[in-house]
Amino acid sequence: MSLSPSSSAQAARESLALRLKELRLDAGLTTQGMADLCGWHKSKTSRIENTKTIPSDADIKAWCRACGSEDQTADLIASSRSAESMYVAWRRKQRTGLRRGQEASIPLYQRTALFRMYCVKVLPGLLQTEGYAKALLSGITEFRELPDDSAQAATARVERSRIIRDGLHRAVFLVEEDALYHRVGDNSVMAGQLGYLLTAMSYPAVSLGIIPQSAQRAMWGIETFSMFDDRRVHVELLAAKVTVTTPSEVELYLRAFARLGKMAVHGRRARSLISKAIDSLG
Repeated sequence: MSLSPSSSAQAARESLALRLKELRLDAGLTTQGMADLCGWHKSKTSRIENTKTIPSDADIKAWCRACGSEDQTADLIASSRSAESMYVAWRRKQRTGLRRGQEASIPLYQRTALFRMYCVKVLPGLLQTEGYAKALLSGITEFRELPDDSAQAATARVERSRIIRDGLHRAVFLVEEDALYHRVGDNSVMAGQLGYLLTAMSYPAVSLGIIPQSAQRAMWGIETFSMFDDRRVHVELLAAKVTVTTPSEVELYLRAFARLGKMAVHGRRARSLISKAIDSLG
């Protein structure tokens, strides 16, 4: 079940507060002892641990120093900074339509050297044809009751995708086999899209793995996500996009991607699965 923006941010704040409290307890400090070492009132320690006060970067540095856990400082600061901004409701992000969002992401895509994308039901945006993208974005527009600029958004998405052929970026895709059969658009749209997957597999900077329906699951099917180098993850929920930048959480997605990758087939076997899906269109 999707969290609301407020509950998602609250959950992140509570997680941070719990980690700080555990550091204090592991260091054998009372709330008064922490206050004395940090130079603030005892009540501030309690307010931070009970999420009544959001700690500043300086507060977190002082807390970790008092606990002898300076190695945790960077990760905790990243967690604190992302708590309020990690969850962006689609309705707020897309209120003027979808095209602007496609264009706004271009700087992030341009500065990313390595993309890792895992998709469950819908094919990766960087591998979508204009027809497939238009059909998909049109459905999103209708469902979310947005201004309809799906055609322009699809064109912008395809333009953005050219980066996988410019020789400056690498892209690794993992796609569940189910996505090959998830009908987005009519048969001609799907045939064109699946045919393009076969073409994209020949691009030097692209690796496409298909996770067969028959694969022995070493990792359960999780939410669709995109990784930008080793620094940032976008997770797509029905209600919102969640941005993950805390190093320890990014590491979880790296581990998940590696495990999912072990179930995927590539090359000839992947082409065979794609061709089978094309044949099923009749």
